Amino acid sequence: MRLEAHDLAFGYPENSVGRDVGLAVEPGEVLCLLGPNGCGKTTLFKTLLGLLPAQGGHVTLGSDALSALPRQEIARRIAYVPQAQSGVFPYTALDLVLMGRTAHRGLFAGPTREDRELAQRALDDLGIANLADRDVTRLSGGQRQLVLVARAIAQASPLIVMDEPTASLDFGNQVVVLTEIRRLAARGAGIVLSTHDPDHAFAIADRVALMHGGEIISNGRPADVLTSERLHTVYGVHVTIEKTSRGQVVCAPSYSR
Repeated sequence: MRLEAHDLAFGYPENSVGRDVGLAVEPGEVLCLLGPNGCGKTTLFKTLLGLLPAQGGHVTLGSDALSALPRQEIARRIAYVPQAQSGVFPYTALDLVLMGRTAHRGLFAGPTREDRELAQRALDDLGIANLADRDVTRLSGGQRQLVLVARAIAQASPLIVMDEPTASLDFGNQVVVLTEIRRLAARGAGIVLSTHDPDHAFAIADRVALMHGGEIISNGRPADVLTSERLHTVYGVHVTIEKTSRGQVVCAPSYSR
Protein backbone atom coordinates (compact mmCIF):
# COMPACT_ATOMS: atom_id res chain seq x y z
CA MET A 1 0.00 0.00 0.00
CA ARG A 2 1.27 3.45 -0.96
CA LEU A 3 1.35 6.39 1.48
CA GLU A 4 1.52 9.79 -0.19
CA ALA A 5 1.42 13.42 0.92
CA HIS A 6 0.36 15.98 -1.68
CA ASP A 7 1.42 19.63 -1.18
CA LEU A 8 0.86 19.12 2.54
CA ALA A 9 0.65 22.00 5.00
CA PHE A 10 0.55 21.00 8.66
CA GLY A 11 0.64 22.36 12.18
CA TYR A 12 -1.64 23.27 15.08
CA PRO A 13 -4.46 25.80 15.41
CA GLU A 14 -2.96 29.29 15.15
CA ASN A 15 0.49 27.74 14.53
CA SER A 16 1.66 26.67 11.08
CA VAL A 17 4.64 24.29 11.26
CA GLY A 18 5.30 23.10 7.71
CA ARG A 19 4.16 23.58 4.14
CA ASP A 20 4.44 22.32 0.57
CA VAL A 21 5.51 18.83 1.65
CA GLY A 22 5.28 16.12 -0.95
CA LEU A 23 6.51 12.58 -0.29
CA ALA A 24 5.53 9.02 -1.04
CA VAL A 25 6.34 5.62 0.43
CA GLU A 26 5.96 2.49 -1.68
CA PRO A 27 5.43 -1.08 -0.42
CA GLY A 28 8.76 -2.61 0.58
CA GLU A 29 10.47 0.78 0.83
CA VAL A 30 12.17 2.49 3.77
CA LEU A 31 11.98 6.29 3.74
CA CYS A 32 14.14 8.00 6.35
CA LEU A 33 13.27 11.56 7.46
CA LEU A 34 16.13 13.62 8.87
CA GLY A 35 16.11 17.13 10.29
CA PRO A 36 17.06 19.11 13.39
CA ASN A 37 14.97 19.38 16.55
CA GLY A 38 11.93 21.58 16.05
CA CYS A 39 11.81 21.32 12.25
CA GLY A 40 8.39 19.63 12.30
CA LYS A 41 9.08 15.91 11.92
CA THR A 42 6.72 14.73 14.68
CA THR A 43 3.97 17.15 13.60
CA LEU A 44 4.30 15.90 10.03
CA PHE A 45 3.99 12.31 11.23
CA LYS A 46 0.85 13.09 13.24
CA THR A 47 -0.66 14.62 10.12
CA LEU A 48 0.26 11.60 7.99
CA LEU A 49 -1.54 9.46 10.58
CA GLY A 50 -4.65 11.64 10.69
CA LEU A 51 -4.06 12.58 14.32
CA LEU A 52 -3.87 16.22 13.18
CA PRO A 53 -5.93 17.58 10.26
CA ALA A 54 -4.00 18.84 7.27
CA GLN A 55 -3.92 22.62 6.99
CA GLY A 56 -3.55 22.32 3.23
CA GLY A 57 -3.07 19.62 0.64
CA HIS A 58 -4.00 16.04 1.51
CA VAL A 59 -2.74 12.55 2.39
CA THR A 60 -3.71 9.33 0.62
CA LEU A 61 -3.49 5.73 1.82
CA GLY A 62 -3.68 3.51 -1.21
CA SER A 63 -6.36 4.99 -3.44
CA ASP A 64 -8.28 6.61 -0.55
CA ALA A 65 -8.03 10.06 0.99
CA LEU A 66 -6.92 9.74 4.61
CA SER A 67 -9.57 12.24 5.72
CA ALA A 68 -12.34 9.95 4.36
CA LEU A 69 -11.27 6.87 6.33
CA PRO A 70 -12.60 5.91 9.79
CA ARG A 71 -10.02 5.68 12.57
CA GLN A 72 -10.03 1.88 12.77
CA GLU A 73 -9.51 1.52 9.03
CA ILE A 74 -6.52 3.89 9.22
CA ALA A 75 -5.10 1.68 12.00
CA ARG A 76 -5.51 -1.40 9.80
CA ARG A 77 -3.47 0.28 7.11
CA ILE A 78 -0.80 2.13 9.10
CA ALA A 79 0.89 1.48 12.46
CA TYR A 80 2.63 4.10 14.59
CA VAL A 81 5.68 3.90 16.83
CA PRO A 82 5.79 7.11 18.90
CA GLN A 83 8.75 8.30 20.90
CA ALA A 84 8.89 6.37 24.19
CA GLN A 85 7.35 8.10 27.18
CA SER A 86 6.88 7.13 30.81
CA GLY A 87 4.04 4.64 31.20
CA VAL A 88 0.98 5.62 33.21
CA PHE A 89 -1.02 2.40 33.46
CA PRO A 90 0.62 -0.79 34.74
CA TYR A 91 0.02 -2.95 31.68
CA THR A 92 2.34 -5.84 31.05
CA ALA A 93 4.55 -5.59 27.99
CA LEU A 94 2.57 -8.41 26.36
CA ASP A 95 -0.73 -6.61 27.00
CA LEU A 96 0.67 -3.43 25.43
CA VAL A 97 1.78 -5.33 22.35
CA LEU A 98 -1.64 -7.01 22.14
CA MET A 99 -3.23 -3.55 21.87
CA GLY A 100 -1.88 -3.43 18.34
CA ARG A 101 -4.34 -6.15 17.44
CA THR A 102 -7.41 -4.04 18.32
CA ALA A 103 -7.16 -2.53 14.83
CA HIS A 104 -8.32 -5.91 13.53
CA ARG A 105 -10.63 -7.07 16.35
CA GLY A 106 -12.30 -3.97 17.75
CA LEU A 107 -11.67 -2.02 20.93
CA PHE A 108 -13.72 -4.25 23.25
CA ALA A 109 -13.05 -7.64 21.66
CA GLY A 110 -10.87 -10.02 23.61
CA PRO A 111 -7.59 -11.22 22.06
CA THR A 112 -7.67 -14.51 20.17
CA ARG A 113 -5.05 -17.24 20.22
CA GLU A 114 -3.75 -15.85 16.92
CA ASP A 115 -3.43 -12.38 18.46
CA ARG A 116 -1.42 -13.76 21.37
CA GLU A 117 0.83 -15.74 19.04
CA LEU A 118 1.50 -12.67 16.89
CA ALA A 119 2.23 -10.53 19.95
CA GLN A 120 4.59 -13.12 21.42
CA ARG A 121 6.35 -13.52 18.07
CA ALA A 122 6.90 -9.76 17.86
CA LEU A 123 8.53 -9.79 21.30
CA ASP A 124 10.65 -12.79 20.25
CA ASP A 125 11.77 -11.09 17.03
CA LEU A 126 13.13 -8.14 19.03
CA GLY A 127 14.77 -10.34 21.66
CA ILE A 128 12.56 -9.06 24.50
CA ALA A 129 10.40 -12.11 25.23
CA ASN A 130 11.70 -11.92 28.81
CA LEU A 131 9.80 -8.64 29.24
CA ALA A 132 6.39 -10.14 28.39
CA ASP A 133 5.11 -10.20 31.98
CA ARG A 134 6.91 -7.05 33.16
CA ASP A 135 5.02 -3.89 34.16
CA VAL A 136 5.76 -1.32 31.44
CA THR A 137 5.87 1.48 34.02
CA ARG A 138 8.93 -0.23 35.50
CA LEU A 139 10.79 -0.67 32.25
CA SER A 140 13.62 1.58 31.10
CA GLY A 141 12.94 4.06 28.32
CA GLY A 142 14.82 1.86 25.88
CA GLN A 143 12.85 -1.23 26.87
CA ARG A 144 9.55 0.64 26.47
CA GLN A 145 10.66 1.77 23.02
CA LEU A 146 11.29 -1.84 21.99
CA VAL A 147 7.83 -2.80 23.28
CA LEU A 148 6.26 -0.03 21.16
CA VAL A 149 8.09 -1.34 18.10
CA ALA A 150 6.81 -4.83 18.92
CA ARG A 151 3.25 -3.46 19.12
CA ALA A 152 3.57 -2.03 15.61
CA ILE A 153 4.93 -5.34 14.31
CA ALA A 154 2.01 -7.24 15.87
CA GLN A 155 -0.44 -4.77 14.35
CA ALA A 156 0.58 -6.22 10.96
CA SER A 157 -0.35 -3.09 9.00
CA PRO A 158 1.17 -2.67 5.53
CA LEU A 159 2.58 0.76 6.49
CA ILE A 160 4.52 1.78 9.59
CA VAL A 161 5.45 5.28 10.76
CA MET A 162 8.26 5.38 13.37
CA ASP A 163 9.17 8.56 15.24
CA GLU A 164 12.84 8.23 16.22
CA PRO A 165 12.54 4.51 17.01
CA THR A 166 16.20 4.19 18.06
CA ALA A 167 16.49 7.41 20.10
CA SER A 168 16.58 5.82 23.56
CA LEU A 169 18.23 2.53 22.63
CA ASP A 170 21.73 1.34 23.35
CA PHE A 171 24.02 0.47 20.45
CA GLY A 172 23.09 -3.22 20.35
CA ASN A 173 19.35 -2.60 20.41
CA GLN A 174 19.69 0.07 17.72
CA VAL A 175 21.12 -2.64 15.48
CA VAL A 176 18.26 -5.00 16.43
CA VAL A 177 15.60 -2.43 15.49
CA LEU A 178 17.30 -1.32 12.27
CA THR A 179 17.69 -4.96 11.22
CA GLU A 180 14.01 -5.57 11.97
CA ILE A 181 13.03 -2.54 9.88
CA ARG A 182 14.87 -3.94 6.88
CA ARG A 183 13.28 -7.35 7.46
CA LEU A 184 9.78 -5.82 7.55
CA ALA A 185 10.49 -3.92 4.34
CA ALA A 186 11.72 -7.12 2.70
CA ARG A 187 8.32 -8.62 3.55
CA GLY A 188 6.57 -5.79 1.74
CA ALA A 189 5.89 -3.19 4.43
CA GLY A 190 6.34 0.48 3.59
CA ILE A 191 8.17 2.24 6.43
CA VAL A 192 8.74 5.90 7.26
CA LEU A 193 11.05 6.66 10.16
CA SER A 194 12.76 9.71 11.56
CA THR A 195 16.25 9.73 12.99
CA HIS A 196 18.99 12.15 13.95
CA ASP A 197 21.73 9.80 12.75
CA PRO A 198 22.64 10.02 9.03
CA ASP A 199 24.51 6.73 9.40
CA HIS A 200 21.18 4.99 10.01
CA ALA A 201 19.84 6.41 6.77
CA PHE A 202 22.89 5.18 4.85
CA ALA A 203 22.53 1.75 6.48
CA ILE A 204 18.85 0.96 5.85
CA ALA A 205 17.05 3.65 3.82
CA ASP A 206 16.02 3.32 0.20
CA ARG A 207 15.26 7.03 0.13
CA VAL A 208 15.88 10.01 2.40
CA ALA A 209 13.86 13.20 2.92
CA LEU A 210 15.87 16.01 4.50
CA MET A 211 13.74 18.49 6.42
CA HIS A 212 14.60 22.03 7.43
CA GLY A 213 12.34 24.83 8.63
CA GLY A 214 9.16 22.86 8.02
CA GLU A 215 10.04 22.04 4.41
CA ILE A 216 11.54 19.07 2.59
CA ILE A 217 14.67 20.55 1.04
CA SER A 218 15.84 17.35 -0.66
CA ASN A 219 14.33 13.94 -1.32
CA GLY A 220 16.02 11.00 -3.02
CA ARG A 221 18.65 8.31 -2.63
CA PRO A 222 20.79 8.63 0.54
CA ALA A 223 24.00 9.20 -1.43
CA ASP A 224 22.36 12.01 -3.42
CA VAL A 225 20.61 13.75 -0.51
CA LEU A 226 23.07 13.42 2.37
CA THR A 227 25.96 15.52 1.17
CA SER A 228 28.43 17.34 3.40
CA GLU A 229 27.05 20.66 2.22
CA ARG A 230 23.39 19.86 2.99
CA LEU A 231 24.18 18.37 6.39
CA HIS A 232 26.13 21.51 7.26
CA THR A 233 23.18 23.67 6.17
CA VAL A 234 20.69 21.68 8.25
CA TYR A 235 22.72 20.87 11.37
CA GLY A 236 25.34 23.63 11.39
CA VAL A 237 28.31 21.27 11.70
CA HIS A 238 31.00 20.27 9.25
CA VAL A 239 30.70 16.64 8.17
CA THR A 240 32.97 14.39 6.13
CA ILE A 241 31.25 11.50 4.36
CA GLU A 242 33.47 8.48 3.84
CA LYS A 243 33.13 4.95 2.49
CA THR A 244 34.75 2.13 4.48
CA SER A 245 36.72 -0.75 2.99
CA ARG A 246 33.54 -2.87 3.37
CA GLY A 247 31.52 -0.40 1.29
CA GLN A 248 29.64 1.15 4.20
CA VAL A 249 29.05 4.90 4.10
CA VAL A 250 29.61 6.80 7.37
CA CYS A 251 29.43 10.42 8.48
CA ALA A 252 32.33 11.85 10.47
CA PRO A 253 31.51 15.23 12.09
CA SER A 254 34.22 17.74 12.87
CA TYR A 255 34.53 18.58 16.58
CA SER A 256 36.68 21.64 16.01
CA ARG A 257 35.30 25.16 15.57
